[in-house]
Amino acid sequence: MTDAVRKLDGPSILPASGGDPKQIVCLVHGYGADGNDLISLASDWRAVLPDAVFLSPHAPEPCAANPFGGRQWFELTMRDMDERWRGVQKAGPDLNAYLDEQLEKYGLSDEALALVGFSQGTMMALHVGLRRKKTMAGIVGFSGMLVEPNRLKADITSHPPVLLVHGDQDDVLPVEALHQARAALGAAGLPVECHVRPGLPHGIDPEGIQMSRNFLAGIFK
Repeated sequence: MTDAVRKLDGPSILPASGGDPKQIVCLVHGYGADGNDLISLASDWRAVLPDAVFLSPHAPEPCAANPFGGRQWFELTMRDMDERWRGVQKAGPDLNAYLDEQLEKYGLSDEALALVGFSQGTMMALHVGLRRKKTMAGIVGFSGMLVEPNRLKADITSHPPVLLVHGDQDDVLPVEALHQARAALGAAGLPVECHVRPGLPHGIDPEGIQMSRNFLAGIFK
């Protein structure tokens, strides 16, 4: 028996134009945070994406490691690839269902959808985005990884452009994860743009925000 799909919700910001959304940018937060953590990125991107609605769903599970009420897409106890693979498989249907719901709500198709993930959210964005039936506009991944890269060729069903940004001083998910993802994505035929940020630990810096803004503006042009 499969687990029931868990319904997601979270903060959203409507288009700066005041009109109906023509694009969706879905922000997928990291371990121990919640949807409020990334929604502020909308303020950096609304000027170049005036017709986009920004969505930032809360992950489906409370994070036991965060006593202040954070969320998790899946548990991280062993922090190994098997645990991560089980995690993205379990939470993937939840995020997929949320995306389908939002696309239907706004009358849009996958080509008007972009995913932006941070850390565990990048794992989710890459896992879900590359396995949807239709190809979305693009995926941005900050400080994350592609879970089980060796499985990608057999599983991939769509080929959106991907931007990966990672700090070379990341001690949570070392920058080697970017290089592993780039190799697997390239081998699977995806257009991949990668940037290693010097001196950056596990986080997002202003340069990364600028790169992602340019990337999103380009894929929605």
